Amino acid sequence: MNMKKTLIAAAVIILSAVQAFAQTPTEIPWYGNKYSMFIHFGLYSHLGGVWDGQPVKRGYSEQIQSHAGIYGDVYSEIADEFNPVHFDADSIVALAKDAGMKSIVITSKHHDGFCMFRTSTTDYNSFDATPAHRDYIAELSEACRRGGIGFGLYYSLIDWHAPCSALITSHNADFITPEHHRLNLAQVTELVTGYGPISELWFDMGSLTPEQSKDLYDLVRKHQPDCMVSGRLGNGFYDFAVMSDNYVPEASLQTAWQSAASIFGATWGYRSWQKRENVEGKTREKLESLIRVVSRGGNYLLNIGPKGDGSVVPYERTVLEGIGAWLKVNGDAIYSSSPSPFRTLFSWGDTTRNGEKLFLILSGKAPEDGRIVLPMKGYRLVRAEGVSKASLRKGELTVIPEPGAWDGDIKVIRLTFNKPVVPDEETVTDTRIANSSYFCQDYYTNSKSVVSYSWNLSPAMKGTPRCISYTESEAGRTILATIDGRETDIKLEGGESVILDVKPLKEGKRYLVRTGKSDFDASARETFSLSEPPRWAMSESWIPVEGDHGTIHGRPMETAFIMQEVESPVDQEVLLEIGAGNGAELYVNGESVMKHLNEYRCTFAPELVRVRLTAGRNQLVLRSYNRFEKDYGWMLRVAADQHLLTQEIGCIPTGATTVSISGKNPQSPHQDCRLHNVRICSAATSE
Repeated sequence: MNMKKTLIAAAVIILSAVQAFAQTPTEIPWYGNKYSMFIHFGLYSHLGGVWDGQPVKRGYSEQIQSHAGIYGDVYSEIADEFNPVHFDADSIVALAKDAGMKSIVITSKHHDGFCMFRTSTTDYNSFDATPAHRDYIAELSEACRRGGIGFGLYYSLIDWHAPCSALITSHNADFITPEHHRLNLAQVTELVTGYGPISELWFDMGSLTPEQSKDLYDLVRKHQPDCMVSGRLGNGFYDFAVMSDNYVPEASLQTAWQSAASIFGATWGYRSWQKRENVEGKTREKLESLIRVVSRGGNYLLNIGPKGDGSVVPYERTVLEGIGAWLKVNGDAIYSSSPSPFRTLFSWGDTTRNGEKLFLILSGKAPEDGRIVLPMKGYRLVRAEGVSKASLRKGELTVIPEPGAWDGDIKVIRLTFNKPVVPDEETVTDTRIANSSYFCQDYYTNSKSVVSYSWNLSPAMKGTPRCISYTESEAGRTILATIDGRETDIKLEGGESVILDVKPLKEGKRYLVRTGKSDFDASARETFSLSEPPRWAMSESWIPVEGDHGTIHGRPMETAFIMQEVESPVDQEVLLEIGAGNGAELYVNGESVMKHLNEYRCTFAPELVRVRLTAGRNQLVLRSYNRFEKDYGWMLRVAADQHLLTQEIGCIPTGATTVSISGKNPQSPHQDCRLHNVRICSAATSE
């Protein structure tokens, strides 16, 4: 992860408007786990990443059936030999506790369809099909209860063994047939009713319809109301978002989230030929990841892959024990902590907080001048531990760590203040703030989403008549406005037309390039150049296109980028007309100004986008994202009709401090509100 110092938007501030979306109360233990064990264990463990005597180096080893091209009937015969005599659930629980982990999540069924529990839905399971005749899910659930830690389950939504499932594909995001969905419902019912309390259900893979996702989410909620559901169930039905494998975001997300990581990024299941070197370096690497995740408000799920005989790989055991040793000394900086109060990433390390305490975790590189400087306006420093010197003057905290602070083990500086440490809220007045969540549609299609917009009001905005401005794309919608916690519905209709005074624009030629191996998650800023196509481009250069719209014969998970230069004589606001397939994103001069998924299985949807151009040349880049459609469309042009709609919303009370707007009754509380064109303005202007 790029650890350079960068300013982050107000992502660390969890605004009350976003908190209202929470589906599960934060008292549930999952929120405080911070650090848990993932276990990938199944028939694939017996193979250890080897087939026909040769290492299978393509893909994850738990997916060896697909990557090695093993016939289903041949693969199923592995069950005759699968007898993990050294699988000891109590020993694994003891290891997790020694490592400082608060729960365990184990694979109940992976993509190969082999169930590690006794099920009435198929005899392809660890009790009926193997000489062991064991239900490993039952054994571990009971051991977790004895050991006093949480117990969670991984469940693959795709199944390469079930006759009712879709064909195996290369992308693992297969559609779920109605018969397969009924099988999933039956197996998940067994899991949530037969194994006691479950802390989380970690769904994975597949591309479900919104109805299928809701069915499974409601099923879990019915039988296990405190069980947290992972985002990979799809279509925004989740209690916690799951990042891409081994990924840590640069900023906090305004939703519960988790980063799942493996000891070695190349595999999750056991790989006998994996080089296991420098255990101290690996321990440090995973500890740093844990710290980064927690400082950004997430939970860390670190995986082990037991051998086919059920024993834990000694290398992995040592890594976990090393992290546990650090946590025994420094756990106060991790457990029960809240994310960093600062909007800045620091090259010297990370921060967490708990009440009046602020923890500086020195997991990075020492500053050149040896000093750490932080804004702490309004605080008084009461105590400082682990420092040579600490002072707080005029709202600026200066800390000089003890000598050798960045040598050897990761050190923690503990600072105590006169009051609880809260997020660093810069005074932003009359400026729109985007409040974000994370929308997971399937494994590949997930991204940061804007669920609401807020304004902190300056004195000039309070107690004055206000209007709301929008475009024809939002006309007819009902939105939810919240003024200092008081909610009111606003129907966007009957607005007065306001013509934008757009000075003549000079539109340049359009260029297109298609990329494969693409998901919908991308950076808020991107650099585009005609001299260099984006990564995974299907052609060596951008291709000129005629006209301002078109249709593309598509491939799964590809993206079409359309670039155009527009020259403006002045800084001015302009309406663009854009169109895209399953998902749309628009960059203006490298900055993402609008991004959202369209309706499920949409091949083309047009809309207006309100943008600000600067004087001179402006670069527009449209991204039209395709999931599985045979054809999808694009459109990029300056709108012929340049007008906004404005309507009065009455006076904002004199004492009001914040106003926010969001969608009314969204299908998922995590989907983009698509209100990027909407502004609160005075009665005299559209700004």
